Amino acid sequence: MSQQHSPSGSPLTEAAVATVAAPRRDWWRDAVIYQVYPRSFADSNGDGMGDLEGVRSRLPYLRDLGVDAVWLSPFYASPQADAGYDVADYRAVDPMFGNLLDADALIRDAHELGLRIIVDLVPNHSSDQHEWFRRAVAEGPGSPLRDRYHFRPGKGKNGELPPNDWESIFGGPAWTRVTEPDGTPGEWYLHLFAPEQPDFNWEHPAVGDEFRSILRFWLDMGVDGFRIDVAHGLVKADGLPDLGTHDQLKLLGNDVMPFFDQDGVHEVYRQWRQILDEYSGDRIFVAEAWTPTVERTALYVRPDELHQAFNFQYLGTDWDAKELRTVIDRTLESMRPVGAPATWVLSNHDVTRHATRFANPPGLGTQIRTAGDRALGLRRARAATLLMLALPGSAYVYQGEELGLPDVVDLPDEVRQDPAYFRGEGQDGFRDGCRVPIPWTRAGSSYGFGAGGSWLPQPAGWGELSVEAQTGVPGSTLELYRSALSARRSQPDLGAGDAVQWLRAPEGVLAFRRGEFVCVANTGGEAVTTPAYGRLLLASGEITEADGEAKLPADTTVWWTTG
Repeated sequence: MSQQHSPSGSPLTEAAVATVAAPRRDWWRDAVIYQVYPRSFADSNGDGMGDLEGVRSRLPYLRDLGVDAVWLSPFYASPQADAGYDVADYRAVDPMFGNLLDADALIRDAHELGLRIIVDLVPNHSSDQHEWFRRAVAEGPGSPLRDRYHFRPGKGKNGELPPNDWESIFGGPAWTRVTEPDGTPGEWYLHLFAPEQPDFNWEHPAVGDEFRSILRFWLDMGVDGFRIDVAHGLVKADGLPDLGTHDQLKLLGNDVMPFFDQDGVHEVYRQWRQILDEYSGDRIFVAEAWTPTVERTALYVRPDELHQAFNFQYLGTDWDAKELRTVIDRTLESMRPVGAPATWVLSNHDVTRHATRFANPPGLGTQIRTAGDRALGLRRARAATLLMLALPGSAYVYQGEELGLPDVVDLPDEVRQDPAYFRGEGQDGFRDGCRVPIPWTRAGSSYGFGAGGSWLPQPAGWGELSVEAQTGVPGSTLELYRSALSARRSQPDLGAGDAVQWLRAPEGVLAFRRGEFVCVANTGGEAVTTPAYGRLLLASGEITEADGEAKLPADTTVWWTTG
């Protein structure tokens, strides 16, 4: 006799109200951390832009979802040339998001709900409206403030050429020439991203002093940690040498560059770690470190440096069992010697949502402009989520992925705001598609995001993917996430640890054991039969069990327990 199980076919798969976990040491080793992109999460005042009060109002939702911490993308005072990653004042909240009292209230409410708050820190560059930079330009050549950035005379007969051949990640030269106070063309300054984002010179002691002070400011406010933007970029090679090649973006991720992943960054983080360790509450650093290998990434999380680093190699892996096993093994092997937990992530504010990436053919990278097969993409995304949450270490969830949101690939050109979109030969510039405000309700001017519309247009049918539409619906993606996070908390063999025991499986299938827990993921295009390893905990799609065997459809992940 056979029995069918839907994704909500066992008690653990029903929505469960999460309990507030008691504080524990090393919570970050198996934490599930939810990324909030504030401008697109919830709008409290109806101006079309999300804000801190909006985030605060939705904290109970995040508690009930079952996450451990909330990471907030930048909300600092900023001209918003790059959606807040161009900071003018690191100790102030931009008025579009609220004020410091709102930040304080959000942190306090989160702690009362058992949630931790991680804030973004942007130490590689400031805004060109930062007081230091504005004064450096206004004071002219020889200003001591110019030493806090990378100002250089140009090459050529009249200094008309950039100081070296480095290219901006957003396209074009990585240098912009200033007009001096007397009106003449003058020195050039380095910006690895937009011209409005001049790079700090971390060789200057004032820069380090300032950021150590900024850390203390937010730690005193009560934040539980920092996600470090462009953590690999702070230190540049001595002399700022030419690369000698064009199309430098194609080299990123393949080699150590003179402007990325220089060994000098590690001394900065050792100093920061000493500050963090002075504070109670088990606070953490998380690195956004794009490196050529997971072995290089591991250097950032040695015991006296940072706690976690994003696993971009995993994020960029196609939905393929062989490729996934390779990156999983390399990740665990690389992190084990330094005693750091692995991290796993499928989506964030800079890449195409994985429900859309997996809807397209493999090999297209992490920024994709086509919708692909939506049903296929969602099926794979659900399966990929259960695989990710079954791996040892910490997992990151990007807002809206728990709703199965696809990327919005058909935004009109005139509404786009990604700065890379307006610069040639850089990043694709289509990051707006993953930043469209998320839907909370079936109806309304912005599907519950706020009373005044949304800063990026939401597609028709967005309401059917909303929190309201999916709550309590067996088999919905939201309920799948709630069930998975509840099971993860209740199963002692899920989460922390540094190893998996691989099991024999058909081609295209990953199967591993962790204590009494077994995960099987079918990444292939055909159904497969595997052993039924115990009591069914959760499945991303419908499976059939009979006579000790289980039939898994294509693109399906299953959790069992033998306990």
